Amino acid sequence: MKITVLDAATLGADVSMEVFSPFGEVTVYETTSPDEVALHAAGAEVLLLNKVRLNAENLRDCENLRLICVAATGFDNIDLDYCRLRGIAVCNVVGYSTQSVAQLTVAMALSLMTNLPAFDAHVRSGAYTANGIPNCLTPTYHEIAGKTFGIVGFGNIGRQVGLVARALGCRVLVNKRTPVEGWECVSLEELCRESDILSIHTPLNDSTRNLIDRAHIAMMKPNAIVINVARGAVTDEQALADALLEGRLGGLGVDVYSAEPMSAEHPFYPIRERGNVCFTPHMAWGAYETRVRLLGEMAENISSFLSGGTRNRVDLK
Repeated sequence: MKITVLDAATLGADVSMEVFSPFGEVTVYETTSPDEVALHAAGAEVLLLNKVRLNAENLRDCENLRLICVAATGFDNIDLDYCRLRGIAVCNVVGYSTQSVAQLTVAMALSLMTNLPAFDAHVRSGAYTANGIPNCLTPTYHEIAGKTFGIVGFGNIGRQVGLVARALGCRVLVNKRTPVEGWECVSLEELCRESDILSIHTPLNDSTRNLIDRAHIAMMKPNAIVINVARGAVTDEQALADALLEGRLGGLGVDVYSAEPMSAEHPFYPIRERGNVCFTPHMAWGAYETRVRLLGEMAENISSFLSGGTRNRVDLK
């Protein structure tokens, strides 16, 4: 069996693709540009990828293709309708990044609440040594205990964030389509009005695109912190940038963007150096342990497919 990895570089150089070798011949491409997809995918029976977009145009000549394995939970980069038409199976991976994404979410919240980079810079710059004062309490920072932590989307990651927020002494509000026993579930509007920290953990689809829009942002407290580690397009990015610049938002933590990497024209680019933002390069999912787990899950998907199973098949839904 011929297995091709299209964008290994997005999975990190410290993990090995050898986990796929028992299934056949493995060809690894570090990157695949849109113009190279058809060439790199030619002859493959199994395609493994993370961010590469696959559609009718670049899969048309892949006559041997039987299975596509996405190294992610989201699969909006795959034309499922075309795959169904061709009888190509598509598998994603679920639940692999819960701890890693929750960890970064809470780290962002704590950093923004504590103004941690400012205090770190005070010491690094030599100002702490030079000014002769034994401490520094500027800028003002606040305890997270007693604050309201709002969570939009309450799957595995949202729930883990909620558990950590509770452990830190926060009141946790949840916005989810169906109520969750043991949690305080509210409308999105109430969550926006009440939250000191608002964290987004919902998938991107037609119903969630631009979910946190200008109107919802206007409902938020002027010192509220918004954290998005879901998908960039679930928010109105320009509206978030405007609110931050105009002092209508206290802080912004973002790991995902509507176009990646963030371009110089992106609304967040001009505010990237402000002290009340924390922007990371779509790395929340990528702790080492998480990526090892991810590759293992993809191997399990291949094994299931070859034995006639339907493990993580998203084309059947």
